[in-house]
Amino acid sequence: MTGGHSVEKIGGTSMAATETLLDNVLIAGRTGPDLYQRIFVVSAYAGMTDLLLENKKSGTPGVYGRFVADDTAEGWRNAIGVVREAVRDRNAAMFAQAKSRAEADAFIEQRIRAVSACLEDLARLRSHGRFCVKEQLLTLRELLAGIGEAHSAHSTALLLRDRGVNARFVDLTLWDQDDLRSLDQRIEEAFAAINLSNTLPIVTGYAGCEGGMVRRYARGYTEMTFSRLAVLTGAREAIIHKEFHLSSADPKLVGVDKACKIGRTNYDVADQLANLGMEAIHPGAGRGLRQTDIPLRIRNTFDREDEGTLVTGDYVSDVPRVEIVTGIRQMQALQFFEQDMVGIKGYDSAILESLARHGVWIVSKSSNANTITHYLAASPDAVTKVIADLQKDYPDASISAQPVAMVSAIGSDISRPGLVPDALRALDEAGIMMIAMQHQIRNVDIQFIIECRDFDAAVRALHRALVEDEGQAAEGRRAA
Repeated sequence: MTGGHSVEKIGGTSMAATETLLDNVLIAGRTGPDLYQRIFVVSAYAGMTDLLLENKKSGTPGVYGRFVADDTAEGWRNAIGVVREAVRDRNAAMFAQAKSRAEADAFIEQRIRAVSACLEDLARLRSHGRFCVKEQLLTLRELLAGIGEAHSAHSTALLLRDRGVNARFVDLTLWDQDDLRSLDQRIEEAFAAINLSNTLPIVTGYAGCEGGMVRRYARGYTEMTFSRLAVLTGAREAIIHKEFHLSSADPKLVGVDKACKIGRTNYDVADQLANLGMEAIHPGAGRGLRQTDIPLRIRNTFDREDEGTLVTGDYVSDVPRVEIVTGIRQMQALQFFEQDMVGIKGYDSAILESLARHGVWIVSKSSNANTITHYLAASPDAVTKVIADLQKDYPDASISAQPVAMVSAIGSDISRPGLVPDALRALDEAGIMMIAMQHQIRNVDIQFIIECRDFDAAVRALHRALVEDEGQAAEGRRAA
């Protein structure tokens, strides 16, 4: 299966805007054969995975979090009840036809009951005290995650069917201990008999497979399914539908009138955004598309006519420029100082091993003769554990951490003369003290380390100096 089809992923917020999604993406004025030659991979409806696992931002426990905490049996049972009510409310809001709503309700109720039975069995086993259920908890997390995508994909296929579209629900979530196929094998088997010329597949973003999707990719698993589908089916283009354009900065920070759609960029820039935790595309997903030369398009679900931003492997802007200003509002700078480090190997690898052991994400690092600094997207508690580990092995070292923010200016080619002086001048004029700066030789990004309280002001100042003023200067040059 190769050729003229696209593989398209829909994010949770876009999924929740059901009517807009149908009007702007799934149908969007198409009729007959034009409805097909597309594959849709769907996320759970916004907030649903938070209820099933835990809130992605606040950490508030969902069903999984309540069960692991073992706060009381009623805790996780109540959480299951909240999920059941949420999916039924969602179905009631979406379905105009009673028969389809009943079918959707029955489908998701069967899934919830099956997982509830697993929870009851695990709770009884754990109560004996002689059994370690740690491995089973990981499996439970996978099962719970799959409920969200099964619900959204099944309901979407029903909604399309009600509108005369030959949509097929493709359920990749089902698996058991005796079915440990790889993600690729599961996809290939599911699509072996699907004719894309007259069928519109609606695919679960979660796939039950060897190694576990949540375990391997955390909450980025939907994009991995999306990427592998595009690669394995030889898609002409991969498309991600989001609730916003990929813009030069957060419009909420710099103003809707000042942020502009990027339009074109490359996978190198996408990697930098992923490293900063921005929701462009999971780095593993981007890697597969880049290696097979499949272009990625990021579109705004709420802007039907706009073609979005095209990401390719070979694009470089005609004129060196900053394409986007973004960053991390709060991170931890881990500083390891050892006077005797100079000329001696081993310190760096020991730090990396400790960071990996505690699952800490490294955003950037720097070093000189006797100091190594890692900039980490991690909680203070996680970094405290890393420091305790390292202090045991290096009692004479001075190891400390402090909260900082990072603002990064990113582009496919930012080599224009005077860029760094302009940036430093903008920060100074805004009254922002720079703690540190990283500028790589490849001229893809510059990272400015600042105080957390200065993050918003720094984004605005750098966007104004490096994007807005530069754009006005370019317009002036063209007019002349």
